Amino acid sequence: MTETTRIFDGHNDALLRLWRADAPATDLFAAPEPGHITIPRAKAGGFGGGFFAMFALDRARGLDFAIFDDPPYDTPLPPELDRAAAWDMIQGQAHIANELDKAGQVWLCKTGAELRRAWNAGDPMAMILHLEGAECIGPDLEGLETLYNLGLRSIGPVWSRPTIFAHGVPFRYPSNGDTGPGLTDAGRALVRECAARNMVVDCSHMTMKGFFDVAEEGAPLVATHSNAHAVSPSARNLTDDQLSAIGETGGMAGLNFGTVFLRPDGRRDAAGALDHVIAHLDHMIEMAGEDHVGLGSDFDGAPMPEGLNSAADLQALVKRMLDAGYGDALIVKLCHENWLRFLERTLP
Repeated sequence: MTETTRIFDGHNDALLRLWRADAPATDLFAAPEPGHITIPRAKAGGFGGGFFAMFALDRARGLDFAIFDDPPYDTPLPPELDRAAAWDMIQGQAHIANELDKAGQVWLCKTGAELRRAWNAGDPMAMILHLEGAECIGPDLEGLETLYNLGLRSIGPVWSRPTIFAHGVPFRYPSNGDTGPGLTDAGRALVRECAARNMVVDCSHMTMKGFFDVAEEGAPLVATHSNAHAVSPSARNLTDDQLSAIGETGGMAGLNFGTVFLRPDGRRDAAGALDHVIAHLDHMIEMAGEDHVGLGSDFDGAPMPEGLNSAADLQALVKRMLDAGYGDALIVKLCHENWLRFLERTLP
Protein backbone atom coordinates (compact mmCIF):
# COMPACT_ATOMS: atom_id res chain seq x y z
CA MET A 1 0.00 0.00 0.00
CA THR A 2 1.83 3.09 -1.26
CA GLU A 3 -0.95 5.66 -1.70
CA THR A 4 -2.41 7.64 1.18
CA THR A 5 -5.11 5.60 2.92
CA ARG A 6 -8.07 7.86 3.64
CA ILE A 7 -9.53 7.91 7.13
CA PHE A 8 -13.16 8.09 8.23
CA ASP A 9 -13.27 9.00 11.92
CA GLY A 10 -15.87 7.80 14.41
CA HIS A 11 -15.53 10.77 16.77
CA ASN A 12 -13.97 14.21 17.14
CA ASP A 13 -14.66 17.40 19.10
CA ALA A 14 -13.69 19.96 16.45
CA LEU A 15 -17.08 21.71 16.61
CA LEU A 16 -16.69 22.33 20.34
CA ARG A 17 -13.23 23.80 19.74
CA LEU A 18 -14.59 26.11 17.03
CA TRP A 19 -17.60 27.13 19.15
CA ARG A 20 -15.38 28.08 22.11
CA ALA A 21 -13.14 30.32 20.01
CA ASP A 22 -13.62 34.03 19.37
CA ALA A 23 -12.71 34.00 15.67
CA PRO A 24 -15.11 33.00 12.87
CA ALA A 25 -15.35 29.22 12.64
CA THR A 26 -14.71 29.13 8.90
CA ASP A 27 -11.49 31.09 9.35
CA LEU A 28 -10.26 28.84 12.16
CA PHE A 29 -11.11 25.64 10.30
CA ALA A 30 -9.13 26.81 7.27
CA ALA A 31 -6.07 27.78 9.32
CA PRO A 32 -3.10 25.37 9.61
CA GLU A 33 -3.37 25.36 13.42
CA PRO A 34 -4.27 25.14 16.27
CA GLY A 35 -6.58 22.18 16.57
CA HIS A 36 -6.22 18.50 15.83
CA ILE A 37 -8.56 18.80 12.83
CA THR A 38 -8.19 21.69 10.41
CA ILE A 39 -8.50 21.62 6.62
CA PRO A 40 -4.71 21.72 6.02
CA ARG A 41 -4.04 19.02 8.64
CA ALA A 42 -6.86 16.86 7.30
CA LYS A 43 -5.48 17.03 3.77
CA ALA A 44 -1.95 16.29 4.97
CA GLY A 45 -3.02 13.13 6.82
CA GLY A 46 -5.75 11.78 4.57
CA PHE A 47 -8.62 12.64 6.92
CA GLY A 48 -11.68 12.33 4.69
CA GLY A 49 -14.46 12.90 7.20
CA GLY A 50 -16.24 11.47 10.20
CA PHE A 51 -18.65 12.00 13.06
CA PHE A 52 -18.34 15.58 14.33
CA ALA A 53 -19.64 15.75 17.89
CA MET A 54 -21.58 18.54 19.55
CA PHE A 55 -20.97 18.65 23.29
CA ALA A 56 -22.43 20.79 26.09
CA LEU A 57 -19.53 21.88 28.26
CA ASP A 58 -19.97 22.42 31.99
CA ARG A 59 -17.82 25.54 32.23
CA ALA A 60 -17.61 25.26 36.02
CA ARG A 61 -16.42 21.65 35.96
CA GLY A 62 -14.20 21.18 32.93
CA LEU A 63 -12.35 17.87 32.85
CA ASP A 64 -8.83 18.19 34.26
CA PHE A 65 -6.61 15.73 32.38
CA ALA A 66 -4.09 15.84 35.23
CA ILE A 67 -6.27 13.28 37.03
CA PHE A 68 -4.88 10.69 34.61
CA ASP A 69 -1.26 11.26 35.63
CA ASP A 70 -1.31 9.10 38.74
CA PRO A 71 -3.45 5.93 38.48
CA PRO A 72 -5.50 4.55 40.05
CA TYR A 73 -8.12 7.27 39.76
CA ASP A 74 -11.87 7.56 40.25
CA THR A 75 -13.58 10.82 39.34
CA PRO A 76 -17.10 11.28 40.67
CA LEU A 77 -19.78 11.85 38.07
CA PRO A 78 -20.70 15.52 37.70
CA PRO A 79 -24.34 16.47 38.21
CA GLU A 80 -26.86 16.71 35.39
CA LEU A 81 -26.46 19.75 33.19
CA ASP A 82 -29.21 22.35 32.91
CA ARG A 83 -31.20 21.73 29.75
CA ALA A 84 -31.52 25.38 28.72
CA ALA A 85 -27.80 25.98 29.06
CA ALA A 86 -27.05 22.81 27.12
CA TRP A 87 -29.50 23.78 24.38
CA ASP A 88 -27.78 27.11 23.73
CA MET A 89 -24.38 25.42 23.40
CA ILE A 90 -25.59 22.60 21.17
CA GLN A 91 -27.63 24.86 18.92
CA GLY A 92 -24.57 27.08 18.51
CA GLN A 93 -22.43 24.13 17.46
CA ALA A 94 -25.13 22.88 15.05
CA HIS A 95 -25.15 26.27 13.39
CA ILE A 96 -21.35 26.14 13.05
CA ALA A 97 -21.66 22.77 11.31
CA ASN A 98 -24.11 24.32 8.87
CA GLU A 99 -21.82 27.32 8.36
CA LEU A 100 -18.94 25.01 7.43
CA ASP A 101 -21.24 23.19 5.04
CA LYS A 102 -22.45 26.39 3.36
CA ALA A 103 -18.86 27.58 3.03
CA GLY A 104 -17.95 24.39 1.19
CA GLN A 105 -15.49 23.31 3.90
CA VAL A 106 -17.45 20.15 4.76
CA TRP A 107 -20.28 18.18 3.22
CA LEU A 108 -22.91 17.75 5.94
CA CYS A 109 -24.31 14.33 5.05
CA LYS A 110 -27.81 13.30 6.05
CA THR A 111 -28.13 9.92 4.31
CA GLY A 112 -25.87 6.98 3.69
CA ALA A 113 -26.05 7.52 -0.07
CA GLU A 114 -25.08 11.17 0.37
CA LEU A 115 -22.15 10.10 2.55
CA ARG A 116 -20.88 7.72 -0.14
CA ARG A 117 -21.14 10.47 -2.79
CA ALA A 118 -19.22 12.86 -0.56
CA TRP A 119 -16.58 10.22 0.15
CA ASN A 120 -16.14 9.42 -3.53
CA ALA A 121 -15.89 13.11 -4.39
CA GLY A 122 -13.00 13.41 -1.94
CA ASP A 123 -13.35 17.12 -1.19
CA PRO A 124 -14.69 18.66 0.97
CA MET A 125 -14.52 16.30 3.94
CA ALA A 126 -17.70 14.43 4.85
CA MET A 127 -19.46 15.26 8.13
CA ILE A 128 -21.96 13.20 10.12
CA LEU A 129 -23.41 15.40 12.86
CA HIS A 130 -23.39 13.74 16.29
CA LEU A 131 -24.67 14.72 19.75
CA GLU A 132 -22.47 13.60 22.66
CA GLY A 133 -24.75 13.67 25.68
CA ALA A 134 -28.45 14.42 25.19
CA GLU A 135 -28.84 17.03 27.95
CA CYS A 136 -30.39 19.50 25.50
CA ILE A 137 -33.31 17.18 24.66
CA GLY A 138 -36.40 17.22 26.87
CA PRO A 139 -38.16 14.30 28.57
CA ASP A 140 -40.75 14.14 25.77
CA LEU A 141 -37.91 14.42 23.22
CA GLU A 142 -38.44 18.14 22.75
CA GLY A 143 -35.67 19.58 20.60
CA LEU A 144 -34.89 16.37 18.73
CA GLU A 145 -36.89 17.39 15.67
CA THR A 146 -35.11 20.76 15.47
CA LEU A 147 -31.68 19.15 15.68
CA TYR A 148 -32.66 16.47 13.16
CA ASN A 149 -33.65 19.20 10.72
CA LEU A 150 -30.24 20.83 11.29
CA GLY A 151 -28.59 17.58 10.21
CA LEU A 152 -28.24 15.51 13.40
CA ARG A 153 -27.98 11.80 12.57
CA SER A 154 -26.23 10.27 15.60
CA ILE A 155 -26.85 10.54 19.36
CA GLY A 156 -24.93 9.40 22.39
CA PRO A 157 -27.52 9.62 25.20
CA VAL A 158 -24.77 10.32 27.75
CA TRP A 159 -21.29 11.64 28.24
CA SER A 160 -19.65 10.69 31.56
CA ARG A 161 -22.43 12.25 33.63
CA PRO A 162 -26.09 11.36 34.17
CA THR A 163 -28.93 12.58 31.98
CA ILE A 164 -32.66 11.97 32.11
CA PHE A 165 -32.02 9.16 29.61
CA ALA A 166 -29.19 7.12 31.14
CA HIS A 167 -26.05 7.17 33.28
CA GLY A 168 -22.51 7.67 32.09
CA VAL A 169 -19.46 5.88 33.43
CA PRO A 170 -16.96 7.81 35.56
CA PHE A 171 -13.36 8.20 34.49
CA ARG A 172 -12.22 5.31 36.67
CA TYR A 173 -9.14 3.09 36.43
CA PRO A 174 -9.05 0.21 36.94
CA SER A 175 -12.73 -0.58 36.41
CA ASN A 176 -15.18 -1.89 33.89
CA GLY A 177 -18.35 -0.09 32.83
CA ASP A 178 -20.60 -1.81 35.36
CA THR A 179 -20.88 1.37 37.40
CA GLY A 180 -24.56 2.21 37.58
CA PRO A 181 -28.10 1.87 36.21
CA GLY A 182 -29.09 1.64 32.57
CA LEU A 183 -31.63 3.38 30.36
CA THR A 184 -34.54 5.18 31.97
CA ASP A 185 -38.01 5.00 30.43
CA ALA A 186 -37.21 8.25 28.64
CA GLY A 187 -33.95 6.71 27.47
CA ARG A 188 -35.73 3.73 25.95
CA ALA A 189 -38.14 6.12 24.22
CA LEU A 190 -35.16 8.08 22.84
CA VAL A 191 -33.53 4.91 21.48
CA ARG A 192 -36.80 3.84 19.85
CA GLU A 193 -37.24 7.25 18.27
CA CYS A 194 -33.68 7.17 16.95
CA ALA A 195 -34.40 3.76 15.43
CA ALA A 196 -37.59 5.10 13.83
CA ARG A 197 -35.57 7.93 12.27
CA ASN A 198 -32.72 5.57 11.25
CA MET A 199 -30.27 7.43 13.49
CA VAL A 200 -27.15 6.00 15.12
CA VAL A 201 -27.22 5.43 18.90
CA ASP A 202 -23.71 5.71 20.38
CA CYS A 203 -23.02 3.81 23.61
CA SER A 204 -19.62 5.35 24.31
CA HIS A 205 -19.54 6.72 27.89
CA MET A 206 -22.63 4.65 28.80
CA THR A 207 -22.77 2.17 31.67
CA MET A 208 -22.62 -1.52 30.84
CA LYS A 209 -26.27 -1.87 31.88
CA GLY A 210 -27.29 0.94 29.54
CA PHE A 211 -25.24 -0.57 26.74
CA PHE A 212 -27.16 -3.85 26.88
CA ASP A 213 -30.46 -1.98 27.36
CA VAL A 214 -29.84 -0.38 23.96
CA ALA A 215 -29.45 -3.87 22.48
CA GLU A 216 -32.79 -4.88 24.05
CA GLU A 217 -34.43 -2.10 22.04
CA GLY A 218 -33.14 -3.69 18.84
CA ALA A 219 -30.60 -1.06 17.88
CA PRO A 220 -27.20 -2.06 16.48
CA LEU A 221 -24.63 -1.51 19.22
CA VAL A 222 -22.16 1.26 18.44
CA ALA A 223 -19.32 2.68 20.51
CA THR A 224 -17.78 5.36 18.32
CA HIS A 225 -14.67 5.98 20.43
CA SER A 226 -13.97 3.16 22.89
CA ASN A 227 -11.14 0.62 23.21
CA ALA A 228 -10.55 -2.91 24.52
CA HIS A 229 -10.86 -3.30 28.29
CA ALA A 230 -8.70 -6.44 28.09
CA VAL A 231 -5.76 -4.24 27.01
CA SER A 232 -6.46 -1.13 29.11
CA PRO A 233 -8.87 -1.69 32.04
CA SER A 234 -10.59 1.69 32.00
CA ALA A 235 -14.29 2.08 32.74
CA ARG A 236 -14.54 3.77 29.34
CA ASN A 237 -13.31 0.71 27.46
CA LEU A 238 -15.33 -2.28 26.24
CA THR A 239 -15.31 -5.75 27.78
CA ASP A 240 -15.14 -8.86 25.61
CA ASP A 241 -18.90 -9.39 26.06
CA GLN A 242 -19.58 -5.85 24.85
CA LEU A 243 -17.29 -6.18 21.84
CA SER A 244 -18.86 -9.52 20.92
CA ALA A 245 -22.33 -7.98 21.17
CA ILE A 246 -21.28 -5.18 18.82
CA GLY A 247 -20.39 -7.75 16.19
CA GLU A 248 -23.51 -9.83 16.80
CA THR A 249 -25.83 -6.83 16.35
CA GLY A 250 -24.04 -5.56 13.23
CA GLY A 251 -22.66 -2.49 15.01
CA MET A 252 -19.31 -0.73 15.16
CA ALA A 253 -16.51 0.01 17.63
CA GLY A 254 -14.12 2.88 16.91
CA LEU A 255 -10.57 2.86 18.28
CA ASN A 256 -10.02 5.88 20.56
CA PHE A 257 -6.57 7.50 20.18
CA GLY A 258 -6.66 9.05 23.67
CA THR A 259 -3.56 7.99 25.57
CA VAL A 260 -5.48 7.20 28.76
CA PHE A 261 -7.63 4.65 26.89
CA LEU A 262 -4.73 3.14 24.93
CA ARG A 263 -2.13 2.66 27.63
CA PRO A 264 -2.41 -0.47 29.80
CA ASP A 265 -1.40 1.65 32.81
CA GLY A 266 -4.17 4.22 32.18
CA ARG A 267 -1.76 7.17 32.21
CA ARG A 268 -1.94 10.38 30.19
CA ASP A 269 1.74 10.09 29.16
CA ALA A 270 2.07 10.49 25.39
CA ALA A 271 5.40 8.65 25.14
CA GLY A 272 4.91 5.13 23.83
CA ALA A 273 1.11 5.31 23.83
CA LEU A 274 0.95 4.60 20.10
CA ASP A 275 2.73 1.29 20.70
CA HIS A 276 -0.50 -0.15 22.11
CA VAL A 277 -2.73 0.57 19.10
CA ILE A 278 -2.22 -2.82 17.46
CA ALA A 279 -2.95 -4.72 20.69
CA HIS A 280 -6.31 -2.93 20.92
CA LEU A 281 -7.14 -3.45 17.25
CA ASP A 282 -6.17 -7.12 17.40
CA HIS A 283 -8.44 -7.70 20.39
CA MET A 284 -11.33 -5.65 19.02
CA ILE A 285 -11.16 -7.57 15.74
CA GLU A 286 -10.98 -10.91 17.57
CA MET A 287 -14.08 -10.14 19.65
CA ALA A 288 -16.26 -8.04 17.30
CA GLY A 289 -15.05 -9.23 13.90
CA GLU A 290 -13.05 -7.38 11.27
CA ASP A 291 -16.20 -5.89 9.68
CA HIS A 292 -17.21 -4.13 12.90
CA VAL A 293 -14.09 -2.20 13.92
CA GLY A 294 -13.00 1.25 12.78
CA LEU A 295 -11.34 4.37 14.12
CA GLY A 296 -12.76 6.94 16.55
CA SER A 297 -9.94 9.39 17.22
CA ASP A 298 -11.34 11.73 19.91
CA PHE A 299 -9.29 14.46 18.21
CA ASP A 300 -9.73 17.87 19.87
CA GLY A 301 -11.11 16.08 22.94
CA ALA A 302 -8.40 13.87 24.43
CA PRO A 303 -4.60 13.79 24.97
CA MET A 304 -2.98 12.30 21.86
CA PRO A 305 -0.04 9.86 21.63
CA GLU A 306 3.42 10.93 20.66
CA GLY A 307 3.64 10.59 16.88
CA LEU A 308 -0.12 11.07 16.39
CA ASN A 309 -0.46 14.69 17.38
CA SER A 310 -3.18 15.68 14.90
CA ALA A 311 -5.01 14.58 11.76
CA ALA A 312 -1.85 15.39 9.81
CA ASP A 313 -0.17 12.33 11.37
CA LEU A 314 -2.81 9.72 10.51
CA GLN A 315 -0.62 7.87 8.04
CA ALA A 316 1.69 6.98 10.95
CA LEU A 317 -1.20 4.90 12.26
CA VAL A 318 -1.62 3.26 8.88
CA LYS A 319 2.09 2.42 8.90
CA ARG A 320 1.66 0.72 12.29
CA MET A 321 -1.00 -1.50 10.74
CA LEU A 322 1.25 -2.32 7.80
CA ASP A 323 4.18 -3.09 10.07
CA ALA A 324 1.93 -5.42 12.10
CA GLY A 325 1.20 -7.44 8.98
CA TYR A 326 -2.32 -6.18 8.31
CA GLY A 327 -3.22 -6.69 4.65
CA ASP A 328 -4.40 -3.90 2.36
CA ALA A 329 -8.03 -5.05 2.43
CA LEU A 330 -8.17 -5.10 6.24
CA ILE A 331 -6.53 -1.70 6.50
CA VAL A 332 -9.10 -0.20 4.13
CA LYS A 333 -11.90 -1.72 6.21
CA LEU A 334 -10.52 -0.35 9.47
CA CYS A 335 -9.66 3.07 8.09
CA HIS A 336 -12.96 3.85 6.39
CA GLU A 337 -14.92 1.13 4.63
CA ASN A 338 -16.50 -0.46 7.73
CA TRP A 339 -17.87 2.88 8.89
CA LEU A 340 -19.11 3.80 5.41
CA ARG A 341 -20.91 0.48 4.92
CA PHE A 342 -22.46 0.65 8.39
CA LEU A 343 -23.75 4.17 7.76
CA GLU A 344 -25.09 3.24 4.33
CA ARG A 345 -27.13 0.52 6.05
CA THR A 346 -28.22 2.65 8.99
CA LEU A 347 -28.96 6.16 7.79
CA PRO A 348 -32.23 6.84 5.92
